[in-house]
Amino acid sequence: MAIVKSKLLKQLQKNYPNFLKKDLEKFTDIILSEIKKTLKRGERIELRGFGVFSTNIQKSRISRNPKTGEKVNTPEKKTIHFKMSKDMFKEINNE
Repeated sequence: MAIVKSKLLKQLQKNYPNFLKKDLEKFTDIILSEIKKTLKRGERIELRGFGVFSTNIQKSRISRNPKTGEKVNTPEKKTIHFKMSKDMFKEINNE
């Protein structure tokens, strides 16, 4: 099951009833936009107890269209890499 932003906001609202919904929404928007901006700059994001987000560069290459078999030039692009923290790993694996 994936969590979407609306479900996350409902959970935050339930856990923190003294905050207004619009404030919680603004708070999550700020955090997500800062994560995006930082990754776009190619910097690393470390959230202690959760994990690390970083970007990798995937080199340009010649790939193949599986439907037609035609060769296609795929340009260089950035991908996101996530490595969970040891605490998160232990929590997920019940250690």
